[in-house]
Amino acid sequence: MSVLSGQTALVTGASRGIGRAIAEALDAAGADVIGVGRSIEPADLPDGATACQCDLADRDQLFALVDTLRDRRIDILINNAGIIRRTPIAAHATADWDAVMAVNLDAPFLLSRALGTAMLKRGAGKIVNLASVLSFQGGLFVPGYAASKAAIANMTRSFANEWAASGVNVNAVAPGYVATENTAQIQNDPERQDAILSRVPLGRWLQPEEIAAPVVFLASPAASAIHGAVLRVDGGWTGR
Repeated sequence: MSVLSGQTALVTGASRGIGRAIAEALDAAGADVIGVGRSIEPADLPDGATACQCDLADRDQLFALVDTLRDRRIDILINNAGIIRRTPIAAHATADWDAVMAVNLDAPFLLSRALGTAMLKRGAGKIVNLASVLSFQGGLFVPGYAASKAAIANMTRSFANEWAASGVNVNAVAPGYVATENTAQIQNDPERQDAILSRVPLGRWLQPEEIAAPVVFLASPAASAIHGAVLRVDGGWTGR
């Protein structure tokens, strides 16, 4: 399948988990992939992909990344990078809140604004944000993460409201519980894991590749009429 042949796609948080699966799926669909990560190496990406090291929590590094991409045509932007800080609200440090917001919300806004402006001038482009089932629920012990993902869902709609008529599609995918390093703490807690899986109609953890597939769809020409959607890929979690 080469539905994205000739397109350049930038994926943040591309070195592992969902981001790596997205990078691999975009590559398989024919896109030229640029992977961004704090310590990413070429070996973390498909053959021929470009690795760009950047700590998205650092504004100076983020703006430097934008500068290096100024002469590159970015057709597809996947705002995947995200971090979680798990603590009860009463013990949730301000530094943890700030770190989560910097990576999960500020970076997607700044990258979308910068790279999306060039898309507007061309009259074409795709932006896919990674939201979460916690875009719709408060969750437990993850106040910063839940708040950031709720904001991502509405930011997606806001961008779409302004940019759809100019040919730029802005959408989001909201994963459920996916087996990645970010969820290792829950996977290793039998009681918490049982509580989660008992509510998922599918009855199992999702795999990163199952999130990557709808991301590629939203980045493809087949999604040309889809704007401002927040697609839930959660094994049925939010249906209960």
